Amino acid sequence: MFSMSALLLAGVLGLGSVSARAAESAPVASANDTATLVTDRDAVGPDQHLRVGLRLQLKPGWHTYWINPGDAGDTPTLDVTADGGATGKGGPIRWPVPVRISEGGLMSYAYINEVTLPEDLVLKGAGGTTLHAHAEWLVCAQVCIPESGDFTLTLPASATEVPEGGAQADLFRKAEAATPVASPFAASVSGDGVLTLSGKGLSAASVSQAWFLPQDGGVIDQVAEQPLHVSDGQLTLGLKFLKSAHRDKPLLGVVVLKDAAGQESPLQIEARPVGGASAAAPVQANAAPASDVPTGAGWLRVLLFAFVGGLILNLMPCVFPVLAMKALSLAKMGGAGRGAQLQSALFYTLGVTGAFAALGIVMIGLRLAGSAAGWGFQFQSPGFVVGVCWLLFLMGLNLLGVFEVSAGRLGQVQTGSGRSGDMMTGLLAVIVATPCTAPFMGVAIAGALGGPPVMGVLVFLSMGLGLAFPYILVAGVPGVASRMPKPGAWMGILKQVLAFPLFATCVWLLWVAAIQRGVTFVALTAGGVVLLGFAGWIYGVGQRRSMLEGGRRTVAFCRIVAVLCVVVCGGALAQGLRAAPVPVVVGASDSGIEPFSEARLAELRAQGKPVFIDMTASWCITCMVNERVALDVPSVQQAFRDHKIVFLKGDWTNRNAAIGAFLKAHGRDGVPFYIYYAPHQDGVVLPQILTPGIVLSTIGK
Repeated sequence: MFSMSALLLAGVLGLGSVSARAAESAPVASANDTATLVTDRDAVGPDQHLRVGLRLQLKPGWHTYWINPGDAGDTPTLDVTADGGATGKGGPIRWPVPVRISEGGLMSYAYINEVTLPEDLVLKGAGGTTLHAHAEWLVCAQVCIPESGDFTLTLPASATEVPEGGAQADLFRKAEAATPVASPFAASVSGDGVLTLSGKGLSAASVSQAWFLPQDGGVIDQVAEQPLHVSDGQLTLGLKFLKSAHRDKPLLGVVVLKDAAGQESPLQIEARPVGGASAAAPVQANAAPASDVPTGAGWLRVLLFAFVGGLILNLMPCVFPVLAMKALSLAKMGGAGRGAQLQSALFYTLGVTGAFAALGIVMIGLRLAGSAAGWGFQFQSPGFVVGVCWLLFLMGLNLLGVFEVSAGRLGQVQTGSGRSGDMMTGLLAVIVATPCTAPFMGVAIAGALGGPPVMGVLVFLSMGLGLAFPYILVAGVPGVASRMPKPGAWMGILKQVLAFPLFATCVWLLWVAAIQRGVTFVALTAGGVVLLGFAGWIYGVGQRRSMLEGGRRTVAFCRIVAVLCVVVCGGALAQGLRAAPVPVVVGASDSGIEPFSEARLAELRAQGKPVFIDMTASWCITCMVNERVALDVPSVQQAFRDHKIVFLKGDWTNRNAAIGAFLKAHGRDGVPFYIYYAPHQDGVVLPQILTPGIVLSTIGK
C-alpha cells in the first residue's frame, strides 16, 4: 500500500484517484511465483530518471538465478522500453548479491523468497509514458521451469521532477543495499588461483568470513572450498581454477566480506592476473597442464577429424536436398569442357569453405564474448528456421516451373550452375548441414572452439574441404565427368522431381518451429508459405504475360503484388517473433523419460542409480534418426527397464545455458551427445551415431 505522503503527492500532482498499484504492473502469476514490473515513483517529470525492476515473489522452496547461475540454471533477462510523451530504453540489470546453494556437488547462485532486479531508465521528453517490458526467468525446486511475462505500466506526467516514493521505492532501496559497490582495495589473482585484496581496513578484526562469486561460469570450481587468510592490509582467498580457464585474463566477480557482527559488504572486483604461482600456495612440479587444447601433432589429428567429418556429412540426411540440386550440375558436366568442370568445382568449394569459415568465426566470436553457442546454434532461432523454410519452398516452386529466374543469378542456384550458382549452392549446403553431426565432428568442433582462433578457423575450413571433396574428385579426375549422362529432355523431369525433397525439408522445419514457439507460430509460418506460393504464382503469370504484346502493365502489376506478399511475410514474421512464446513445462513422460538437469543427475548418482543422458534437439536430424533406430526400439527399452536405468533427456531445440554448459564441460559443442553413468562410476561417452548394439554393449558393461 502507498504511504500517506505518497497519497498527498498524488493529490498535489493532480493525479486524481491513483490506485495503490500505480507503480506496479498487473502480476504474472504461476504456481511457483508472482512477477510484476515495478518503478520507484508513480509519475514522471520532464527528462525524468527512473528505476524500473522485475519483482519476483517466489513460493517457499523455489529459487531463481544471478547473472552467473552457477553450475546449473539460467540468467534472468529484462527488456524495458518506454513510449508516449517521454521515451527511453532500460539499461542492464544491476544485480543484487545472491545466496549460494550447494547441492549434490553443484553450486548455484540464486535468489530465494523475493528479489527485485532493477534497471536504470532515463526518459527523454515531457509527458506521460507507458512502459513495455518482456522478461524471462527460470525457477527451480525439485524441477526447473522456464517462465516469462509481458508487462505494461502507464505513468502519468508531472510538470516537475517526481521524487522517489511509495512502497515500491523501498524495494529498490533494498536491492541497492545488496548490490556490490566498486572495491576500494587493489585486487590480483595468481596463476594457481590465489585471489589477493590489498589496502587499508583489511584485518582479522574487520573480516571474519569472505567468499568469491565469479561473474562468469567455467572459470573456477564453484563448489570448491575457498580458504581464507587475513592479515593487516591484506586478504587472500584460495580458488581452484578449471583446466579450461584463461588465467591470463582479469578475473571478474564479487567478493563478499562478512564481519564478526554478521554484516556483509559485497565488493565488485576486477582482479588483474599476476604471473607465476603464489607463495602462499606453490604449484606442484607435476601439476596438470592448464588447458586441454591440442598442441603440435594433436592439431593434425583434429584437422584430420574435421576433414573426415565433413566428408561423412555428405551422407547425412540434412544435406540431401541441396546435394540433390547439385546433381543437376553434375549431370550437365557430362557435356561440359574440362575447364568448366574445374571452375564449377572451385566455386562450389569456395562457397562451402567460405560458409564454414564464416560460421566458425561467428561461433568463436560468441565464445570469446562468453556465450555458450554450439554447433547448429542458428537453428535455435525461430526466425532463422522460418526463413530457411520459406527460402527452400520458393526454390521448390522454381524447380517446378511455377516461376522462372533461370536467366539470372538466382536461377543458377536452383540448378547449381554458373559461378554464383555454384557458390550459393555451397553456402546453402552448409546452412542446412548444421543440424546434422557426423562422426569425428564432435572432437574437431571442441578443438576449434577451445584453441587459438586462427587454428579454430583452420578446423572449420577443413570441414568445408571434406564436404566439398566428392565434387572436387568428380571434376578433377579425368574421365569421371565425361561418363555422366549427356544433358537432354530428361533433365526437365529431374528438375521437377528434385523440388519434393525441398518440400519435405519445409515440413521438417515447420515441425521444429512448432516445438520452438507453439501452434500459433506454426500457423503464421504456414500462412507465409501460402502467401509466398501466391507470390511465386503471380510472378510467374507476369513472366508469361511479358511474352505477349502489350503486357507491360500486367507484368508490372504482378511483380508489385509479388513483392508486397514478400514484405507482408517479413512483417508478420517480425511481429510473431516479438510475441512471447508460451512456456512449456516438461515433466516425466509416460515412457519414463525425465527432463535433464544437473541437480537431478547429481541426485540420481548420489543414490547409486544408473543414468543414461540423451542431449538432443528437434532440428538435429542425426538425433532424430538415433532415437528411431537405436533408442526407441524394444530391445533397448527392455534393457533400460531390466537395469532400472533412469533416462534423462536434454532438449537443446531452444537456447538452454545449462545444456550448453554440460556439453562444454564434456568437450562437446553440439548435439547429439550421449553419456551413460553406471552406479558409482564415471560417465562413458557413446558415439554420435548409435546402433542398438552399441547402446546394449555400453549398458551391459
